[in-house]
Amino acid sequence: MSPNSPQDAVERALAASRSDDCVVIAEESSSANLRWAGNSLTTNGVSRSRQLTVIAISRGGDEARVGVVSRAGVRDDQIAGIVAEAEHAAADASPADDAAPLVGPAMADSSGADWQEPPGATQVGVFADFAGALGGLFTEAAAAGRKLYGFAEHQLTSSYLGTSTGLRLRHDQPTGRLELNAKSADLARSAWAGAATRDFTDVDVVGLEAGLTQQLAWAERTVELPAGRYETVLPPTALADLMIYLYWSAGAKDAADGRTVFSKPGGGTRVGEKLASLPLSLLSDPAAPGLGCTPFVIAHASSRDSSVFDNGLPVARTDWIADGTLAALTQTRHSARLTGQPVTPAIDNLIMDTPGATGSVADLVGRTQRGLLLTCLWYIREVDPQTLLLTGLTRDGVYLVENGEVTGAVNNFRFNESPVGMLSRITEAGRATPTLPREWGDYFTRAAMPPVRVEGFNMSSVSQAS
Repeated sequence: MSPNSPQDAVERALAASRSDDCVVIAEESSSANLRWAGNSLTTNGVSRSRQLTVIAISRGGDEARVGVVSRAGVRDDQIAGIVAEAEHAAADASPADDAAPLVGPAMADSSGADWQEPPGATQVGVFADFAGALGGLFTEAAAAGRKLYGFAEHQLTSSYLGTSTGLRLRHDQPTGRLELNAKSADLARSAWAGAATRDFTDVDVVGLEAGLTQQLAWAERTVELPAGRYETVLPPTALADLMIYLYWSAGAKDAADGRTVFSKPGGGTRVGEKLASLPLSLLSDPAAPGLGCTPFVIAHASSRDSSVFDNGLPVARTDWIADGTLAALTQTRHSARLTGQPVTPAIDNLIMDTPGATGSVADLVGRTQRGLLLTCLWYIREVDPQTLLLTGLTRDGVYLVENGEVTGAVNNFRFNESPVGMLSRITEAGRATPTLPREWGDYFTRAAMPPVRVEGFNMSSVSQAS
């Protein structure tokens, strides 16, 4: 452990603590990016950042008061002052509803054997093979009268969690994403594709660009359609945006308090209720291949869906929906005591799967007599939490499907849909593949979703958005 290291910051903060309990989270991140426009690279760069969070807990009888202070770029000589700030905040705080004993080493799955390892780092070299392929596409696109726009980002965050109970946990989290736009020379036609990745070695940018070229060709013929309910094929990215919002809304405490679509009329939650017509599963698993994420709770503050007292609590695969039935909601130890259900903390990935499903977007289109094929959704907002009704816009290509073939592009729409209500109208699901949500890609990148066909997807009005 070297001076100025994240581990050193954690230990210094814990040593300076005078509160009954203390949790310290040190995070060191590095990021690299490439951006391009009009078939030319525009910018690239690398950055680094550090953040220290001190959670001071003052206990008295059965009560506990919590103070939290987070700072970026903290120097060694500032650590004691931050601890004092957190302790002062705890002294002034109201008793915490979620008070509980801190997690200790006996409750955690890790021995902290890698605690001494230095933080990881990324660099612009992560794009080496990807950038070479992208450069070739710039030349091909220019020759064919297409223009490519987009960006690629890669981040590596090393998190160190230490507590006054002796817990020492560490995790490296790589996160990468690519967004690629192709436009016609007159900018009248646009198509989008995205990809999430851990290290860019699995990104097929040539294949993505080929798909965009096909979409631009489809859009050479345009058809105006009115608002209405349409049989609609949602690609994985569009489904991911809807299911992530469902997941974010699946807090057990809000459901038990009667606030959400997962509240049971008359009291309690809808856990155990059939939601989907197909035997699909919606799950999170920190060990999912290619989608791995932090295997323990890191909570910088308490909320209705998280608790600082749960820091370090191990997480494992959780089925939120199993065989079409609501199986679990996100639970802290506090909410689990209130609901009588198992502790199931939130996990930073989301997977939808259907047993035996093998179809692709093209397969679902081929079995659609007349309907729409979407590219992606954006500007998604909640209208009604009681039904989880969402509204938003289509973007970068809505296509008409007739007799199993795409026959042209149609106008954009505003949609009004509930992802929970929509589950019962999914008539076919394909094979789950890793995907990047368009709307929520800034916050949530680790997702695997299938393409699905939905009966009566509600396009509530025509949109002039492009």
